Amino acid sequence: MKIFILKISIMNYTEEINSAQYVLVEFFATWCPHCQKMMPIVADIKTLLADQLKVLQFDIDKNEELANKENIQSLPTFLLYADGKEVMRETGEMPAEVLLQKIQAAIQ
Repeated sequence: MKIFILKISIMNYTEEINSAQYVLVEFFATWCPHCQKMMPIVADIKTLLADQLKVLQFDIDKNEELANKENIQSLPTFLLYADGKEVMRETGEMPAEVLLQKIQAAIQ
C-alpha cells in the first residue's frame, strides 16, 4: 500500500479540516508499528465512507509543528472534524470495527 507523506502548514491544515463536512485526520509515524497496522484499516474506512468524509494522514516527523499544535501525544491519533470542529479524538491501535463504530457514532 502506498502511503502519502504530506507536509502541510497550519494555515493549510485549517483550510483542509474545513473543506468537507466531515474530515478524519490520522497522525502517524513511519517507524510506529501500531500505525503500520492501522494503515490498511484507514484505507478501508476511506473507501467505505468516501461519500461521507474526507481522510487525511500526516506523518508527525514531517509535520512536527502541526502535531504539536494539535497536542498529539501518542500514535496513531485519529481526529474527526465536523464542520471544522473536533468531535472525536482516539489514540492507539484498534480493530477496524471499533474505529468505524466511533466514526459513525460521531457523524450521526
